[in-house]
Amino acid sequence: MQAEVRKKFDGYPEKIQPLMYQLRALVLDVAEKGGLGEVDETLKWGEPSYGVKGGSPVRMDWKPKDPEHYCLFFHCQTKLVDTFRELYAHVLTFEGNRAIVLDVRKPLPKAAIQDCVDLALRYQSIKHLPFLGR
Repeated sequence: MQAEVRKKFDGYPEKIQPLMYQLRALVLDVAEKGGLGEVDETLKWGEPSYGVKGGSPVRMDWKPKDPEHYCLFFHCQTKLVDTFRELYAHVLTFEGNRAIVLDVRKPLPKAAIQDCVDLALRYQSIKHLPFLGR
């Protein structure tokens, strides 16, 4: 983990850090198990960002202005969040066409998030498919 990313994670409140590290581990695990290659972990717009060659970056953050939620952000000019909404509206909450909003008081909907992250990290090769191949 780069020093700037570690500093960001260390700056989250104590109760938020485990949630953010869990989300980070999930993203890295999806990339590894999917054989998607090296993950580029950086800060973009002050938020931890994860990308692989041929994918669309996934960012994550928690913000003090909305302390009960943390988010996964996706490029707003893709079909990603629209597809996630079609597939997982019964499980996930969304913000426009750019984010999945997670509740700090609820367990992470792991299977749905894993699938969404997988679709984002494979985006360039599946963007032409209906529902991104799902």
